[in-house]
Amino acid sequence: MRYSGDWMVLADDRILEYIREKGSGRPKEMEDSGYVRYSRAYISQRAKKLVKHGLLEDLGNGVYVMTDRGEKYLDGEIDTSEDAPDEIDSPFENGEPSPDGPENSV
Repeated sequence: MRYSGDWMVLADDRILEYIREKGSGRPKEMEDSGYVRYSRAYISQRAKKLVKHGLLEDLGNGVYVMTDRGEKYLDGEIDTSEDAPDEIDSPFENGEPSPDGPENSV
């Protein structure tokens, strides 16, 4: 059983599974495969997040490979829920609602 962190989404598992199967991967290849059913841009964004959390390594030129930590995650040997959660950007400037927002409407 895998223990995914709050920062993870379903696409992350598909990306990791694809790369484990193929040995490496580029977002465009993953999109074209039909296995990772997300846009190339979204796959790229998630791959960067997986690099940040140590599950993938970026070799450059859009090529990603699995790390030992990524293998251990897929095998259910590590718990990424223990990772610190990512900060959530506030939709408000300086954390406060905009004066033009719906809370000031009549």
